[in-house]
Amino acid sequence: MTTIHSFPPIAREDARVLILGSMPGKRSLERNEYYAHPRNAFWPIAANILGFDVEQDYEARKRALIQSRAALWDVLRTCTRATSLDADIVESSVVANDFAGFLAPHRRIGLICFNGAKAEQYFVRRVVPALENPSHRIETVRLPSTSPAHAALSFTQKLEIWRKALSFLTESAD
Repeated sequence: MTTIHSFPPIAREDARVLILGSMPGKRSLERNEYYAHPRNAFWPIAANILGFDVEQDYEARKRALIQSRAALWDVLRTCTRATSLDADIVESSVVANDFAGFLAPHRRIGLICFNGAKAEQYFVRRVVPALENPSHRIETVRLPSTSPAHAALSFTQKLEIWRKALSFLTESAD
C-alpha cells in the first residue's frame, strides 16, 4: 500500500464551477497531471464542451480550463491505496482537502460537479461536516466518472451529461 497525495487546485479567483475528482490515479501521479491516463475521458470532454484542442500540451489545457472559469481539484488530500481504483482507498487513511480555505476566496463558485460517485461520497462524508456556515449555498451535481473503469456509459452519453452540467459556465457569465 502506498500513501498518495493530491495536486494543488487549478483555479482562478472568479471561477464559477468546481470539478472534483476523488484522488489522482497512478498515471496522473507519475506525470503530475490531472487525468493523465490516455483513456480517461476528462480532457476530451472538457475540450469538446469548452472549445479547445485536446491535443494541446497539459499547460495549455489547464489554461483553457482556467479561462473558462472552471476549477479542478480533488476531494482528498491524502490517502493510502494499492491501485488507481477508488474502491482500494483505505478508509481510515483518508484526509480531505481544505475546502473552507479554498472556498473563502472563490466566492463565485455556484456549482460543484463531482467526477463520479466516490468523489461525491467523500465530499458529503468528509467535507460537508467540516464546513461551518458557508456564506452561500453551492449547488452540487454528480456526473458520470470519466475514468476508463466506468464503462456503463459511452463517451457520447458521458459528454452529453457533462455538457448539460457545464452549460452553467456560459449561462451564468456576467
